[in-house]
Amino acid sequence: MPLPWGEEVARFHAALAKLDAFLASDTPLSTPPEKLFQGPIADALTHVGQLALLRRFGGAPIRGENYFRADMPGAWVREPSSRQAAETRVLGKGDGAGAAPGSGLDFIL
Repeated sequence: MPLPWGEEVARFHAALAKLDAFLASDTPLSTPPEKLFQGPIADALTHVGQLALLRRFGGAPIRGENYFRADMPGAWVREPSSRQAAETRVLGKGDGAGAAPGSGLDFIL
């Protein structure tokens, strides 16, 4: 059973911070880096794209970002800012979770 929204967001960011710290550490990987990016990370990115598509179809698009050009220093994992949350509420036209309540998309950031 899913946790309340805020707890799930915190759990996601904690897991992401743990992965980021591990990748930044001197601990050797148990598999070649290419396998990580071609497997679980590529799979996660595929699902992010699917969720973005569903949000667009549901009338609650996600603002695009060019992550190749974005200033993203290492070990910079954090929860969305209040500005980003406000944009989500505006784009989502709903409850602040990103979509109109009852739209079937209210679990998506």
